Amino acid sequence: MPIRWRDAMNQALYGPGGFFVAGGGPAAHFRTSVHASPAFTTALLRLLTQVDAALGHPSRFDVVDVGAGRGELLRALVGLAVGVSGEPAHSGRSGLIPAWSGSPETLTPTASARPLGGEPSSGNVRPSLAERIRFTAVEYADRPENLPEEISWTAEIPDGITGLLIATEWLDNVPLDVAVHTADGWRYVLVDPDSGAETIGEPVTPDDLDWLTTWWPSLTSSPSATSDPDPGLTSTDATSGSESGFRAARPAQGSSLTARSWPGCPETPHGNHRAEIGRPRDEAWANAVRKISRGLAVAVDYGHLRDERPVDGTLTGYRGGRQVPPVPDGTSDVTAHVAMDSVASAGAAVARCAYSMVPQREALRALGADGGRPPLSLAGTDPAGYVRALAAASAVAELTDPAGLGGHLWLRQPVGIPLGSVVAR
Repeated sequence: MPIRWRDAMNQALYGPGGFFVAGGGPAAHFRTSVHASPAFTTALLRLLTQVDAALGHPSRFDVVDVGAGRGELLRALVGLAVGVSGEPAHSGRSGLIPAWSGSPETLTPTASARPLGGEPSSGNVRPSLAERIRFTAVEYADRPENLPEEISWTAEIPDGITGLLIATEWLDNVPLDVAVHTADGWRYVLVDPDSGAETIGEPVTPDDLDWLTTWWPSLTSSPSATSDPDPGLTSTDATSGSESGFRAARPAQGSSLTARSWPGCPETPHGNHRAEIGRPRDEAWANAVRKISRGLAVAVDYGHLRDERPVDGTLTGYRGGRQVPPVPDGTSDVTAHVAMDSVASAGAAVARCAYSMVPQREALRALGADGGRPPLSLAGTDPAGYVRALAAASAVAELTDPAGLGGHLWLRQPVGIPLGSVVAR
């Protein structure tokens, strides 16, 4: 029986036996920045130390990973943070990102410091970041058996976060509805969960119509006729449409990758302007920002901006490392690019503070991951070191490639702290 795409995605991804709650998790099916290189985690460690400084080194510093998969990012951060409390496990030793002034190496505790996540050390010495940090993974799947004990596991974003909330490729999997613009206006697209066959359904609700009118202009309307609902909260460095990340690591470039284009797939409604209604993602991001008392929320995802919306949408599927038709039967990932400007506006309205949005390549380079090749002279003086540095540069290059992971957008939303203090240049 055909149902709306939002209901079909929710069941396929998060229902009993759904794609994200059963099996080996996302890492078994597609590659993200977390899996591509430890340089990504190292850059995030640098970012969280900047947030810690902007917060004045609070007694508890939260790191919350929303859409945590099987905890891959937090596992890596725990390993790096352990290095903060003793022998550095990152920076120059990795060859990925050089040490910088004010790095965690300068925050090492005294010999009496507690283990990571324990009780603060006594005395007048300020507890190190390693002593104050708390890790929380937010995911619907059951807690992995071998997850480090330092990582808390929950299905809901906790309240009262002071620190950093990170959402890496989370919003693209927040279920949404799909609509087509017909002669009598916008109507929902219905899908058969078993076959992926689509039909045209009822007119969209007033709330969804309002979102479409504001954020996804039809072919018959002028993008310039729409306006930002709160332009005072947008960032001056928001990327242009040409840098929207539309060719990111899991690309879905318009009609060539929608369900109806795949050999053997049933025909679906076509000849109409197609849109993915991002209102649920706006609400999800606004809720995440609302959970922060003070700190920074960061969403890393592939997306597009209002003036460059894809004519035929971006809905697609992934399974076993391959792109497949977006059939919401629970056997594959079903994903769509994120309307990042709409999401950003929703978060800014909650935080009452400007956001920043830049391509991943720019964000990582500002955090020290520039991917530059080592000098050739190093090959003569330290051949092994040259090879390691070359491999590290190659790993960073993958993260910053504008045609791949580097095309992802970083949306950074501060809450209760100045934007400039956590946006490196």
